[in-house]
Amino acid sequence: MSGHDSDLEADGGGSDQDASDDSSTAGWPLELSGVSETVVTTLGPNGLWNVAALGVFAGDPATARTWGNTRTRRNFERQGEGYVQFTRDPVEFVDAALSITEREDPILESADAWARVAVERVETGTADGADWAAWTLDPRESAVERESVTPINRGFGAVIEATVAASRLGIEGYDRARLEGLLEHCLEVVDRAGGAREQAAFANLVAYSEWNPSARARDENEWL
Repeated sequence: MSGHDSDLEADGGGSDQDASDDSSTAGWPLELSGVSETVVTTLGPNGLWNVAALGVFAGDPATARTWGNTRTRRNFERQGEGYVQFTRDPVEFVDAALSITEREDPILESADAWARVAVERVETGTADGADWAAWTLDPRESAVERESVTPINRGFGAVIEATVAASRLGIEGYDRARLEGLLEHCLEVVDRAGGAREQAAFANLVAYSEWNPSARARDENEWL
């Protein structure tokens, strides 16, 4: 995902151990595997930090793709860096992926860990009707802000999956009916298994996206 690039749980119990006074280090603040769904902030020409979603592919070096002529891509090209952040807040993901969000501070309050990365564009192309650019991510500074024990919540995963689907609505190469079916399924999962934060995130998703839930889904999910 990335402001349409487009992956834990925000309302669970457990206690947080504040690690914000740990000194920053170079390298990633955790071991990457698979594709980590993150939130990235990049500095725009207006002096504000744009917030977007970004899937980070594990590797040496780690890589990411931006899709379309997004603010993230333009800021990467202009600044050559950004802050990759690891957060468990589903609302942050939805807002980052599907809305234009800017802030004065590059680090999110919800970030459990972050890395300031230098980026280099290594490849471009077109797929499914959208232009993309591939970037290497080289961490130059990182920190762990907090550690926590978090229960597993299926609703969080459903929000992330729905966010990816919603970001692809209207792109020529994707089957809209299939995407809408996936969104309906994710809505049902959030309704059954999600907490208040997941439900708030999904309500934002509906407000931001080109998708309207079916009448049945609306009846079953009064929080929309």
